[in-house]
Amino acid sequence: MRIARAVVAGRPATVVDDGEGWRISDVPIAELIAGTAAVPTGDPLRLDPAGFLLPYRPSTIIGVGLNFADTVADMGWATPTAPYLFPKLSSSVIGPSDPVVVDLSVTTRADWEAELGVVIGRRTRSVTADEALEHVFGYVAANDVSARDLQAQDGQWLRGKGLDTFCPLGPWVASRDEIADESDVAIRTWYDGRLVQDGSTASMIFGVAELVSYCSTWFTLEPGDLILTGTPAGCGDFRTPREALVPGGTVEIEVAGLGRQRNPVHAPA
Repeated sequence: MRIARAVVAGRPATVVDDGEGWRISDVPIAELIAGTAAVPTGDPLRLDPAGFLLPYRPSTIIGVGLNFADTVADMGWATPTAPYLFPKLSSSVIGPSDPVVVDLSVTTRADWEAELGVVIGRRTRSVTADEALEHVFGYVAANDVSARDLQAQDGQWLRGKGLDTFCPLGPWVASRDEIADESDVAIRTWYDGRLVQDGSTASMIFGVAELVSYCSTWFTLEPGDLILTGTPAGCGDFRTPREALVPGGTVEIEVAGLGRQRNPVHAPA
């Protein structure tokens, strides 16, 4: 099943595809994620790919840093022995075609990070890795846009990860059965039409089940909570010469089975 928000007949609507085409749902996405609402019936819709909106706004976002072996090698850092967690603010979330706003007076090192996002489906606390996937509703494509200069200034990553518009999500959330193997999902990024990231979750140091179990050891996860699992090699800040998102550019990401985002980069209004 895939669930999304999209423009239908000029108005935003919740839509669901259970394999038979997109249909309008009368219930909120939160209830669909929690498994408390029936899949809608009716005639399938023809949706414009550009008409997909932010699928939902998670109240809690947990980022996982340094989780791809190839990215850690790019950075020249030591491989972590436990997941490195940081908060990503709900206010940073935007839709799959909304502008990423980069204020060059705030950051000159805004970077792309295409990621597999894990959407929790049920209350989760102290589960083992063997139990963890049963608590996952599904997955969503995410771009964990990061201000590298702010990260370096602060030492911790709240400012660098939490700026407004720095977390595009979508275009849809797919239930867990839509992804055949979460340990080998292709992830790609294009900047101004040039492929800059071309990797897979096969390079993850800690897999999805390990991450859900680890997070649940320390705090309760609720339905709709989102875990961002890290990004493959190819980030702009670790290139020579260094590259960054600047107004006038366009960043696109694609996670296999989860659709493609296309976000223009704007200066502040």
